[in-house]
Amino acid sequence: MSKIKPSKGAPYARIMGVGGYRPTRIVPNEVILEKIDSSDEWIRSRSGIATRHWASPEETVAAMSIEASGKAIADAGISPGQIDAVVVSTVSHFKQTPAVATEIADKIGAGKPAAFDISAGCAGFGYGLTLAKGMVVEGSAEHVLVIGVERLSDLTDLEDRATAFLFGDGAGAVVVGPAKEPMIGPTVWGSEGDKSDTIKQTVPWDDYRDGTVEKFPAITQEGQAVFRWAVFEMAKVAQQALDAAGITSEDLDVFIPHQANMRIIDSMVKTLKLPDSVTVARDVETTGNTSAASIPLAMERLLATGQAKSGDTALVIGFGAGLVYAATVVTLP
Repeated sequence: MSKIKPSKGAPYARIMGVGGYRPTRIVPNEVILEKIDSSDEWIRSRSGIATRHWASPEETVAAMSIEASGKAIADAGISPGQIDAVVVSTVSHFKQTPAVATEIADKIGAGKPAAFDISAGCAGFGYGLTLAKGMVVEGSAEHVLVIGVERLSDLTDLEDRATAFLFGDGAGAVVVGPAKEPMIGPTVWGSEGDKSDTIKQTVPWDDYRDGTVEKFPAITQEGQAVFRWAVFEMAKVAQQALDAAGITSEDLDVFIPHQANMRIIDSMVKTLKLPDSVTVARDVETTGNTSAASIPLAMERLLATGQAKSGDTALVIGFGAGLVYAATVVTLP
């Protein structure tokens, strides 16, 4: 017989608060067109993107995260000292170690929480949310800060016509804490590593270090392959998340997909046959693709503008490099 005392946490978990930070510099398509042979019309028709935010040298991954975290903690109605764990999803923090989560935890005044980074690309927020829910229910943490943050302008090849217009910078954060009823549904997540080359870094860091290549690494992708995968396969995953939560599209108030591309979003809405009553996040138009930050940023904007309200039922799904994905149904804070 085991002598180990069983874990005991909250019966359920919920998102208690949300916060976001967008860099002050707004970059219109005209700036992108200085480096590539294209047009504003082409960019808008292919992606739906009109502007994006690019960070200044002072707007670091840590600095943007700290701003977003402060808003999320205030929105949750708790103090920084009540944060028991910090989970940061990012692919654009260029220090292999230590994790940027430890710096963020210290700067926000969280004391000595568990703190670590994860790398799950554009699905990173969903991965972090799932880990946070598990910690709260298992009992290893009462309040978990989940951050999605990117400075993708650092990983953008401005001369790559296929991707130069896509990426933006920003940070989004949520606080996950205890609940008395289910407010974060089961996660449907996974990976398709046989397709990992469809979205990737152009070259490894050591190739650049060793002088094998002169051009700084950037993100590249096979646009059509990603589009087909996202529209058809991720619509299936989204439906699986609805089924796992025990609801139908008719029960939804809000749909918050990863803000990759307006055409992908619109196609998913059509494939899922979402009712017109469902509010759909289309933050990509003015924020671009911010990878792990896109879902919490879009969530914050919907709530701030009144397009969504506290208590709404929302389907969230992230998908990207790996290829990895994560979808779940949540109650908005």
